[in-house]
Order: sequence, then structure tokens, then C-alpha cells
Amino acid sequence: MLKLEARPEPSKFWSFGSPLLALAITVGIGTLLFIALGKDPLRGLGVFFWEPLRNAYALGELMVKATPLLIIALGLAVCFRSNVWNIGAEGQFVIGAICAGCVALTAGKGSSGWIVVPILLAGILGGMLWAGIVALLRDRFNASEILVSLMLVYVAIQFLGYLVQGPLKDPMGYNFPQSKTFEAVTQIPRLMKGSRVSIGLVIALLGAGALWIFLFRTRAGFAQQVGGLAPAAARYAGFSSRRALWIALLTSGGAAGLAGALEVAGPIGQLTPYVPAGYGFAAIIVAFVGRLHPVGMVFSAILMSMFYIGGELAQSRLGLPKSLTGVFQGLLLFTLLACDTLIAYRVRITGLRRAA
Repeated sequence: MLKLEARPEPSKFWSFGSPLLALAITVGIGTLLFIALGKDPLRGLGVFFWEPLRNAYALGELMVKATPLLIIALGLAVCFRSNVWNIGAEGQFVIGAICAGCVALTAGKGSSGWIVVPILLAGILGGMLWAGIVALLRDRFNASEILVSLMLVYVAIQFLGYLVQGPLKDPMGYNFPQSKTFEAVTQIPRLMKGSRVSIGLVIALLGAGALWIFLFRTRAGFAQQVGGLAPAAARYAGFSSRRALWIALLTSGGAAGLAGALEVAGPIGQLTPYVPAGYGFAAIIVAFVGRLHPVGMVFSAILMSMFYIGGELAQSRLGLPKSLTGVFQGLLLFTLLACDTLIAYRVRITGLRRAA
């Protein structure tokens, strides 16, 4: 029979091997799922893991999906390493998109291309404002940041719905709940012609580098992590827990708001009720699969974007529901949590003693 035995110290091997094992198990369960649905498992897996990589255009679309996931995950990593549980990045993403969209709607035919800068800044400030509500309630009233941030997601979505059906509704939009299409000058600059990949990808990669420097090469980053791992030691060292709370939430909120601005002024090009795409929730999985490390999150963001594109292709080519994306995301998260057990425990096979 199998028995879990505590390790004398955490396994370094499984700290990195656990996500790979979780991915392998996810693929295995996915194969059984395709068989149960009556689909060719090889074709199904190909849709998820080969089609997003098969040519330059597909790779570009992969980067388009990975960009907001990576940016949001980078901000969440600061929170989670600080033991601050911001679960509402989706709401901060939406508010960032709203604020950026409001600035974009002020642009006219003669506006300068530099309007992109205030659009992105508005998104960042919007996300920080929404996360600041969470920080204030946690700081002043000790409210659970998990519940507050999560509930604010639905407030943000309802607020977006009100705006696109009311004050920001396009009068020439045939009564559809959406704003007018933004002027071309507000479009986030793209890296190359024929591709939707924008400078958001560069910002995301620079953000990963900046986060690595902050976490592992600065005193402020060290203080954030000590506060999360050992609050008593942080207080003894003179690190402010309140400051760590505000830095963590404002950083993650600003990152989510920036992702919202890049999305609404990039691929979407207007405010619609479909701005909430689940990136804020999926980024939580990206952060943990990437081990809250900037380099790891780059690869996990790419993996998660493959699930998004694979789900869309499975819907159009295999006739499967788009919710299959969420199934694969959930499988990856739960198998990761299960495989993480191997970091602190080892599996022993013990035989039953026969009676003499």
C-alpha cells in the first residue's frame, strides 16, 4: 500500500518537477476526456498543443493571449509572495479597461499618437484605484482581501455593463451594448505588420525582468517576501506590514489595469460587455504554475494561452464547447496542487505483514 512520509526538508527536484508532472497528468486526463466525448484524442491534443505553434501567425496570436496573462501574473506574484491574496485581478483588469477606454474615446481625427501613453496610464491608475479599495478595507477594518477583491470583480463587471448600455453606448451602434470604435490613433503600436502582437509583449517581458530585479536584488523586494514568509521576523527587522500590503495590492492592481488597457486599446478596440475574458482568474494559475518566478511565469503564460486558443479551435473544428478551456485550466491547477505534495512528502510502498 502507498504511504506519504514527510521529507526532512523540501525537495528541490520536485519544486521544479511538480509543474511538469502536473502538465503530463493534465494531458493524460485530457486524452481520456476526448475519448469519452467520442473525439480523436490525437486530433484533440493537436488542437491544444500543436495548432497554436504551427506557423508565424499562430505564434503571434499565442503572444497576444499570453501578454495580458503574463502582465497580470507578474503583479499577482508580488501579492502572493507577500502573503496577500488578491483574487480580484479580473475586476482590476475591467476597471483598467474602462478608464483606458474613456481616455481613448476623447481622441479625434487630429489626435497625436502619443495619446497611447495617457491611455495606458489611465488603465494603470484605474487598476490601482480598484485594488486600493481592497487595501484600504484590509488595512483599516481587517476585512478579508480574498472576499473583498472577489466581490469587487462583479461590481466592476456590472459597472461596465451600465456604461456600455448607457453613457458610453454608441448611438450609431444599432442598439448593441458597446461604445463606438476607438480612433485608429489610439491603437497600441504593433511590433510587425500582419500580426496583432503589440508593444504589450515588450512591456510584459520588461516587466518580468523588472520583477526579478525587485524580488531578488533589492531591499524592498526582500522586505516584501520576508513579510509573507515570516511576519514576526519582518516586524522584528523593522519592515512595515502595512507598507507591504499597499505595495503588493497597488502593484498587482496596476499590472491588471495595464493589461486591461492594452487589451481594450489593442485587439478589442472598443468597450463591450465581453471585455472580461477571465484573464484575471487564469493569471492566478499562471502565477502558481510558474512558481511565482518571473521566468517560470513567462512559460506558464504561454502554456495557458495555448489552452485559450485550443479551446476556441476545439469549438470551431471539433464541435466541442468552449468551456473546455476552463476544464483544462482547472485540471492543471488541481493536478499541480496534488503534485506539490511531493515537495514536502515522499511516497513509500509498504507491504502488508503476513500473519505467522
